[in-house]
Amino acid sequence: MPEALPQGQASNKPFPVLAKPFSPEDESALREALKRCSPSTFEAAVQFRKTGNPEHVPAVVIGVIERFVEPDLRTKLKDADDDLRLIEDLGIDSLTMMEIVILVEDVLQLSINNDELRNLRTVGDVKTFIDCKIRDLPLPKPTKFLPIEHIGAVMPIQPPFLFLNEASVSSTGANGKYKITGQEFFLQGHFKDNPVMPASIMLEALGQLAVLFLLEGLNLEPGKVVSPNTIFFTGCEGVRAHRMCKPGDILTLSIKPKRMKMPLATFEGAIRVGQEKAAIAEEITLTFGFADALVKPEPEPAVAATPSEKPRSAESGDTPPLQAALGA
Repeated sequence: MPEALPQGQASNKPFPVLAKPFSPEDESALREALKRCSPSTFEAAVQFRKTGNPEHVPAVVIGVIERFVEPDLRTKLKDADDDLRLIEDLGIDSLTMMEIVILVEDVLQLSINNDELRNLRTVGDVKTFIDCKIRDLPLPKPTKFLPIEHIGAVMPIQPPFLFLNEASVSSTGANGKYKITGQEFFLQGHFKDNPVMPASIMLEALGQLAVLFLLEGLNLEPGKVVSPNTIFFTGCEGVRAHRMCKPGDILTLSIKPKRMKMPLATFEGAIRVGQEKAAIAEEITLTFGFADALVKPEPEPAVAATPSEKPRSAESGDTPPLQAALGA
């Protein structure tokens, strides 16, 4: 069985064989279906229908999503940020999602099962899902969204040296955010009267996101887990800082695995502030090891009450509230 296609990665699989030529009537129908979408969306759809080349699909998907998003939120889609959440960031509810799916089915001429939509939570999820459907590849595992409470519970790094406020992890990488509050201890001396986030700390934040991917996103054989006590930084290459980051800035972090063979894992990473590039790392390498997963004991079966046990009365104070109310 072929492997799921990572986001943004081209496949060597041939383009799908088109069932019939793309006629002028087809183009007219396509223009009508996409009449409320941008011209670039229509052109990408035409090229896909003529060639079957999946490289045109992301532009179609983004254009269709943009059609159903409120005008004041459409600017968020201009750079096609795969980490944008459909509900929280774009205000897309389940009914709107169905409208998007119906139009995508019509434009790209594919069929989507409603049950397959349950795990689509980000723009990246939608693009990867459609791409896999077109290429006839197995669908990737759904993205996991991790709040700070979960991150703190699983990470070996802890505050005040934990630089992730939230994160999402999928089979193809991880994304996270960290807000520079200005209260970080190292900003007291970096620099005098001019607090600036150290580039080394930004690199540390990317490394922490890579650690989280190893703990939450790595596909392992049954009964095995990555041990947090075995993950350590070993090296980095191609690090560039492009922007000063100061208190109030929200760092948007992303990492993708490049090579993965125990005991080494290598990632590429990037940090943005809004749409501005802040830092990149061409390679971040960590060492890691496996451990046996803990087997949770099965819960003991509930013991049924014997006939000799007397039911508790309201006078005992132990009667469930609903039962006491009904008996009053």
